[in-house]
Parts: sequence; C-alpha cells; structure tokens
Amino acid sequence: MYVFDLSSAFIAFFAVVGPPKVLLSFAQLGTGRSTGYLRRLALWSSLVAAVVGGVMAYIADFVTTLFHVSDQSLQLAGGTIFFIYAVALVLGIHLGGGDSDDEHLANPMVDGIRALLLPYIASPLAMTGVLIGSLSKDTWGWHTTVAVAYLAVVAINCVCVLLLAPLLQRSRRTSLELLSRLLGLLLAAVGVELFLNGLAELGVHMAVGH
Repeated sequence: MYVFDLSSAFIAFFAVVGPPKVLLSFAQLGTGRSTGYLRRLALWSSLVAAVVGGVMAYIADFVTTLFHVSDQSLQLAGGTIFFIYAVALVLGIHLGGGDSDDEHLANPMVDGIRALLLPYIASPLAMTGVLIGSLSKDTWGWHTTVAVAYLAVVAINCVCVLLLAPLLQRSRRTSLELLSRLLGLLLAAVGVELFLNGLAELGVHMAVGH
C-alpha cells in the first residue's frame, strides 16, 4: 500500500502547485507588465503561499476535527480530486482558476496576488495534499516534514519565476503546457494510490496478482 513519505509529499506538491502550473499563471499575468513587477509579485505571493501552507500543515488535526472529517474520507476525496485534476492536466483543461480580467483592483500588487490566490497561494489541491500528508502521522516532527516539503516547492517556484521573469513575458506557453501534461500522469498515479490507501484503511482489501 501507499506510504505518504517526504519524497511522495514533495512529488505531490510539485505536481499540483509546482513550476509548470505557477509559471503558466505568471505568464498570464506578465503580458504588458514589467519584469520588476513579476519578480516583486513572485516574492510576495510565495511568502503568502508559504505561510498558508505551513499553517495548514500544523492545524490539519484541528481542521478535520472541526468539520468531523475522518482521515479515510479525506484520503478518498483527495485521491479522487487529484485524479480528476490529473486527467484535466493531461487533456489540457485548466481547473481551479478564475477569470479576473473583467475587474481589477487599484493596487497592481494586490490585484496580482488575488489572481494567483486559487491557482497558487491557496490552491485547493495543494491544501488537500498538505492535510492528507499531515494526517498520515500524528507527530509534530512529521507535520514539520510536510511543511518543509511544501515550502521547498514554494521556494523552487519563486526561484524559477525570478530567473525566468523576462522569458515569461514572451512565452508562448507550449513547453509549459507539455510539462504540465507529463506531470498529470504522475499525479494521476498519486491520486489512485491515495484512494486505494483510503479503502484499505476502511477494511477494503484489494487482491494483488503475482
């Protein structure tokens, strides 16, 4: 059965909110805006994302208790969400993003952070991954491990945007789309494993062929 360890946590976070997805979001925001703006936006949005994800890693038990959600139901729901999102990635369908072109805030930085809220800062997929990972072991050390895995992906995202900001303003997004689809295959497998693990913890044992 599936063991949610540090490497699998990192892979899951990398797939759902890693550079391919984040660079696409920044590329959409880069049209008509300066490189300096993109870099400042990367720093601020990464800071907010790190705080949100880090806090969620430590309050996972409180959140699930508050909403009366069991670990098994969260694994089943999370696995299903991961799989659906992965299939959408492979097919080139973007889920979870909003269209903020119709209304802009007066502060460009706040407007940019708002546009990145769902796809990056408070990504439902990333938060689901943080909750599932944190609940797999009930120790402060493990919560810290999950937080570190998430923060590592946020840091990689930030570095990629800072380095590639000039290219993002001219990117045609083709290569990023291709990489997103490849990561979708990996994420689909993660979703299936999480779902099977949830079934196993409920007492549903799957036959394994030899």
